[in-house]
Amino acid sequence: MKLIAWRLIQAPFVLAVIYLLTFLLAWVAPGDPFSGERTIDPAVLERLKERYNAESPTQFLIWYPYQLIVHQTFGDSLQYKEWSVNDIIKASLPISITLGAFALVVATAVGIAVGTLAAVKRGGVLDGLSLSIALVGISIPSFVIAALFLMLSATEIFSGVFAIGRFERPIDLLLPGVALAMAPMAYIARLTRVSMLDVLSSDYVRTARAKGLSKSRVVWKHCLRNAILPVLSYLGPAAAWTLTGSFVVEKVFNIPGLGQHFVNSVLNRDQTLILGVVIVYSAFVLAFNLIVDVLYGLIDPRVSIGGAK
Repeated sequence: MKLIAWRLIQAPFVLAVIYLLTFLLAWVAPGDPFSGERTIDPAVLERLKERYNAESPTQFLIWYPYQLIVHQTFGDSLQYKEWSVNDIIKASLPISITLGAFALVVATAVGIAVGTLAAVKRGGVLDGLSLSIALVGISIPSFVIAALFLMLSATEIFSGVFAIGRFERPIDLLLPGVALAMAPMAYIARLTRVSMLDVLSSDYVRTARAKGLSKSRVVWKHCLRNAILPVLSYLGPAAAWTLTGSFVVEKVFNIPGLGQHFVNSVLNRDQTLILGVVIVYSAFVLAFNLIVDVLYGLIDPRVSIGGAK
């Protein structure tokens, strides 16, 4: 409880630093959110800047946190003038979360299974296959895999099987989800294999086998619980990766998630939307890391997650 309370106290300060850095990067970039409207009347331009408090960096820097803290709103989008940033996030965030959660489940399940079997069958065909999967997942960017899957879905064999750009059926998650899961799957498989090899050489494993326990019971019940700890530490960054890494995958598959809105906000210099998306994603990253730390202590009680001696 002390750890959770301390992290919750830290969170607003961490988000404040992230907001300040994001604001500085968004403001110093050349151009402004109204520069695309070339024929705009100067008087109208001044009114727009006054409405969005974009006349000066200091004014915008103070106005935005005030809107967020007092009114619980990220303000209006500078580009999508008929929508607020809250409306955009509410409509698109569930899509990104669904895609990211599916990719994380696939990466964790397949990565742990492949890594465990590779360690048990060390030097065999499955071990070599796990190395190949890790090499492909780490070396090839997600947008390349996504583009290959998109081309595959357009072939005669798979034509009409997948609905690109929308999630009408569970199968529509398959291609973008697997494309997003390849990189974390590769890391999880390698982490599991290395950790499992270390655990399999432990004394208690030989003792359990000497007592007559089956190999499968020793591996999946006793060894995996200790071998999974490094994987659990990686799940925090992996969860953040599957959520934020969906930017490119969403763009390739034309998925109306928050990632696509974030890319458009950067291109259009939509500062309110940029800040809103960054803050939401940062809050998710902080929450994921806290959950992983708590689970780490629950799985292995020997670990002092609070830092006590």
